[in-house]
Amino acid sequence: MNRDLVLHDWLVAGIALAAGGVAALLLRGLLRWLAKHALRTRWSGDDIIVDALRTLAPGAAVIAGVAVAAGTLPLTARISGVVNASLTALLILFATFSAARVIAGLVQSVAQSRTGVAGSATIFVNITRIVVLAMGVLVALETMGVSIAPLLTALGVGGLAVALALQDTLANLFAGVHILASKTVQPGDYIRLSSGEEGYVVDINWRNTVVRNLSNNLVIIPNGRLAKTNMTNYTQPEQQLSLLVQVGVGYESDLEHVERVTLEVVDTVMADINGAVPDHEGAVRFHTFADSRINFTAILGVGEFSDQYRIKHEFIKRLHQRFREEGISIPAPTRTVALQREDALPAHPVLPHQREGGRTTVR
Repeated sequence: MNRDLVLHDWLVAGIALAAGGVAALLLRGLLRWLAKHALRTRWSGDDIIVDALRTLAPGAAVIAGVAVAAGTLPLTARISGVVNASLTALLILFATFSAARVIAGLVQSVAQSRTGVAGSATIFVNITRIVVLAMGVLVALETMGVSIAPLLTALGVGGLAVALALQDTLANLFAGVHILASKTVQPGDYIRLSSGEEGYVVDINWRNTVVRNLSNNLVIIPNGRLAKTNMTNYTQPEQQLSLLVQVGVGYESDLEHVERVTLEVVDTVMADINGAVPDHEGAVRFHTFADSRINFTAILGVGEFSDQYRIKHEFIKRLHQRFREEGISIPAPTRTVALQREDALPAHPVLPHQREGGRTTVR
């Protein structure tokens, strides 16, 4: 009779384990199907949640099968308590890892949607993940019967020693948090430091800020240095920029004609070149009577920082061609150089203003 009961208990336990395994496979297939449909939605949060559940749900099904199987077996109270506590702690760990993945993914998704770039500020993602994992591990230890009060005390004392040993690292960590919290720099911004480094901010992690310059190389800047240095952000408060191009024309030029021709070239560049601002209202500002020409500034609109080189290139080409067609001269600076022998000084020395049609006279 007892033997039959033991076989029955083991049979029920085996059925429970098999049911847990089958449920895990079914849940995995269902979540794989849900993941395909989640890819079709605009919100990226459902992809993150489904991806986390693909680990949690099958694991929870297997743990539930093991718990039912353990409950049907004739185990002692002590062993049954250890098994239940272990399974509960394991389930808490599964849920903790899944929750950390979901929360960190949502934080990264929010950061990416705000910056519009693939790279994100991983400092917030890492801090969020560490906090969630630490809380889950502490709860799991408490479930296993391990007192966490002495552990917290030891962590507090040890944390002070670690903080003293890692002052530079912690300074960079808090500097990165301050930079992101103040919103002075975000991933995707184009910045230039007073020391000369410049480029697009790719990521701000717990120690460094990663910047990609226009030659596609990465520049690693410690967060503490970035927080202390003078910096120009070419993306904030708005991404569009005004491009100033310096031009000069001869004194004999009709300035009204020069202004009209230049504005026409600005309008064509704004309409034709990728990265320009089509609705930008061009402007010409004369500002200097130079030695051989009148200088002025042409003002163009640029969509973002790296577009200025292509737009400036096209503007100069088109303006030069149009000036040649209109007969507008761009004179080069000229200078008269006189070489004289000490034993043959002229009666009347050549003065600086005595120039011969822009040619260099050598005597």
